[in-house]
Amino acid sequence: MTEDQLISQLYKTEYRKIVSVLCKLFGIARIEIAEDISNDTFLLASETWKLKGVPENPAAWLYIVAKNKTKDYFKRHKNFTEKISVDLKNDQTDFESPEVDLSPENISDSQLKMIFAVCNPVISTEAQIGLALRILCGFGINEIADAFLSNKETINKRLFRAKEILRKENSAIEFPGEAEIPKRLETVLTTLYLLFNEGYYSTNQTNTIHKEFCLEAMRLTYLLLENESTNLPIVNALMSLMCFQASRLEARTSEAGEHILYDEQDQRLWNDELISRGNHFLIASAKGQEISKYHLEASIAYWHSTKTANPDKWENILQLYNKLLQIDYSPIVALNRTYALSKATGKVVAIVEAEKLKLEDNHLYFSLLGNLYTDVDNEKALKNYREAVRLAPKNADKQVLDKIIHELEVEKG
Repeated sequence: MTEDQLISQLYKTEYRKIVSVLCKLFGIARIEIAEDISNDTFLLASETWKLKGVPENPAAWLYIVAKNKTKDYFKRHKNFTEKISVDLKNDQTDFESPEVDLSPENISDSQLKMIFAVCNPVISTEAQIGLALRILCGFGINEIADAFLSNKETINKRLFRAKEILRKENSAIEFPGEAEIPKRLETVLTTLYLLFNEGYYSTNQTNTIHKEFCLEAMRLTYLLLENESTNLPIVNALMSLMCFQASRLEARTSEAGEHILYDEQDQRLWNDELISRGNHFLIASAKGQEISKYHLEASIAYWHSTKTANPDKWENILQLYNKLLQIDYSPIVALNRTYALSKATGKVVAIVEAEKLKLEDNHLYFSLLGNLYTDVDNEKALKNYREAVRLAPKNADKQVLDKIIHELEVEKG
């Protein structure tokens, strides 16, 4: 591994730790200072390691440099030092040498508090996810731009505006009080849910899956589970959903990067350990009285991840979708429910329900109709599949659909 590759890898794993600790030290209004010091640390690593070689413990080297750069910053900015001392109600007489605690315990604590600081409803959902990707996950601006099908300039402006709003709010980077947790947790879970979904089914034109996003969402969700105040049934339900979905990641794409439909996936590639963890968290989620959308989606994912044949599988999935539509209606959920209906009761009944949805700007709608009409009316199946190709946003989707169309045309003769 070259120095550049190592630094890129460490940036993914260590940047978020350093910047979270420094953000907690400097405060939410001074995120840029924490980011600048963290970035300067990695820049120095790049310059030094190429000349002198990689140190024996690269992560420890980064931590020492980050600590020293922080101390230097305070020494250079005496007025700022006095102001932040007041802001943080710090009793240290020698605040010019603050303690930069990069212990595993403080890193976890800082990251947990930053989740709530970044996932603040005063900024837009896209800005929350963008800041989470940048600060908590260590993603570069280009990667975030790819995730949002945008460009660097737009993302930089969005993050700048979000930071300006947070600066004006100047909320403390702290774990919410018990009464405040329910108000803030919903936004946090929504952000983590969307982050996972961005990884599981990327909006990027070329990449169907961003596994790194899925892993980051799971890591941040696990931080919530490690804290007694947020180890709640709804958080366990979200973690269960993520485990079940992640268990099938390796089976969802071919070696060539083509998307593989659920019915065609090689179940031997499903991760049994993640399925087992999904079961564990699903059981833990049943301890409360509330049934959230995450409970229902996790239960649906449970059935999708069950390898053994069960005659009631699709009927159970159908009933779960019915409940999900009652508490959190969305056109895509309705679409997925129609597929389950076809599996449980047959295609003819499902076609009638599907055509009521009239999602005529959505390629998934026409793809589903193509599936439902196959072997019922293959001419209509082909017509719908071709419309799905026209609307499909990604080449990977178009390739799958083209393959299905080709097979239908060959069968038709």
